[in-house]
Amino acid sequence: MQRPEIAELAAFAAIAERSSFVKAAGTLGVSPSKISKMIRALEERRGVRLFNRTTRSVALTEAGEHLFAQVRPALDELTSALESINSFRDTPAGILRLTVSSVAAAMVIAPILGRFAATYPAITLDVSVKDGSIDLIKGRFDAGIRRDKRIEQDMVAVRVSRAARIVSIASPAYLAKRQAPNAPRDLRRHNCIRFRLADGTIAKWEFEKGSRKLAVAVDGSLIVDNVDLMLRGALEDVGIGYLVEPYVSSFIQEGRLVPVLEDWSPRFSGWHIYYPSRRQMHTPLKVFIEFVRNMSSLSYVGDAQSFAVGITKSVRSLE
Repeated sequence: MQRPEIAELAAFAAIAERSSFVKAAGTLGVSPSKISKMIRALEERRGVRLFNRTTRSVALTEAGEHLFAQVRPALDELTSALESINSFRDTPAGILRLTVSSVAAAMVIAPILGRFAATYPAITLDVSVKDGSIDLIKGRFDAGIRRDKRIEQDMVAVRVSRAARIVSIASPAYLAKRQAPNAPRDLRRHNCIRFRLADGTIAKWEFEKGSRKLAVAVDGSLIVDNVDLMLRGALEDVGIGYLVEPYVSSFIQEGRLVPVLEDWSPRFSGWHIYYPSRRQMHTPLKVFIEFVRNMSSLSYVGDAQSFAVGITKSVRSLE
């Protein structure tokens, strides 16, 4: 195989995975015109068309499908082989691609960014923030950070934070107009800020009190797929929000938000870093997991108050 073909095959795989020359070019750090030339050279050299292109779409041809099925595992093997020599370096290096939920990004990733970069300057963090379930393999991510309930059973999951409560909150102004709910059933009389999951469904609010557990389908005039918007909606007197307690603790302390249904507040076991069980853990991921766990006493995962200061600044920047 000629050396140029290795780069061309990497470009080919990137396009096939994203169905876009532009997105693939951005991922590889090259211009769209350069990646187009690479694919054209590969197609001309092999005498086959690999993609059907229109102004609106890019799709693999039959030959392209066949090649992709062979190339993707081979590229993974090459990446693994190159990664295996990182253990011989004085300092860990490489790219760590993570997919994290928006709350996990703020509560786990944000507090450790500076210290991690200073400790491991040769590791590049590539973080994609999206709520809902994400396919690590299809998305080419090394790992994700989610609640344990959002993690597939065939994944290895490592807990990196303490447990926390999920609380229902509203502004004093909102509660001044309506009687605060005393039980989950009372939410029928309230405007609840609903959250849309990645699959398009609206998340139910979960409650527990002693041995009783409930999942309530709430109603309301605002639906979001971003927790910052839910928080902002609660602060703006829209209705009742449903969020992890450390995410709103500073606003509760300031009196800008009031918790309701506290005796029904459920707990979740904390955030977990997860990765495919069949994939060898590479060095950047190993050191990242260890770093986050060791930092648990210095960041949100051990100190909700320090996190709350950061999220307060974030929300206030919108005001």
